[in-house]
Amino acid sequence: MAEEPRPNHIAHDLLSRAHSPNRTSAIFKDKVLHKPLNLRPTSPDPTSQDARAKRRLHRLRKKEHVRRRRKPKPLSAKEKRILGIYDIPREHQKYEMYEPLHRMWIGYMWEILGLKGNHPAYVTAQGAGPKLASADYHGAELEVVRSRCVGRVGCKGIVVKDTKFTFEMITKKNILRTVPKKHSIFRFEIPKPTSEPPPEDTTMTGRGGREDLEGSAARFLIFELHGSQFEVRATDRATKKFKQRRMDDL
Repeated sequence: MAEEPRPNHIAHDLLSRAHSPNRTSAIFKDKVLHKPLNLRPTSPDPTSQDARAKRRLHRLRKKEHVRRRRKPKPLSAKEKRILGIYDIPREHQKYEMYEPLHRMWIGYMWEILGLKGNHPAYVTAQGAGPKLASADYHGAELEVVRSRCVGRVGCKGIVVKDTKFTFEMITKKNILRTVPKKHSIFRFEIPKPTSEPPPEDTTMTGRGGREDLEGSAARFLIFELHGSQFEVRATDRATKKFKQRRMDDL
């Protein structure tokens, strides 16, 4: 029986060094000559696919957990204006809705000025000035008595928003007015605490003479704010120290 010709292949040479001739020929035929060549990859193993899906699900859950724990980014000033977060709805622009706020503000001013109690304090400009400069004016009833814009003089209403440069007030006609502080002087009155309710304002009705005006001045504390020197946010005024400065614009 003639021997099969020895194939000229490096794999056969390497196998012949470790195995017998018969064993070398069998391994060479099975592993090299008859090795299947896949032109297209077969379907993935179902077990490996499940493991891959589990890893992906775990990664997504971890990402969602981190996103929930992360502090949300605050809105910018432009986004707040677009969303109208601080805008007052038209159905809430009613004077009678803010009258309880005004009465609460009067009690707040009584406590600041020391008018409550059995021995009320004597109000002076030196003593009450710093307290009024750092007070909160949400709920105060202000009236524009002087301004470079003549159309603003006489505007009176309850302050519903005190910003850095403006006062937003609700008038008795249920109109929301935005009055700039600059070049404007505001006046407000604080009734003195008594057991009797404060009388009606006779200056608005036109009844009464000089005696009524003097009596009204005796029952009310009248103050004026110079808006050009008051351009500070309400939250910043509580910790701000005011100093006496010249006011050349007056």
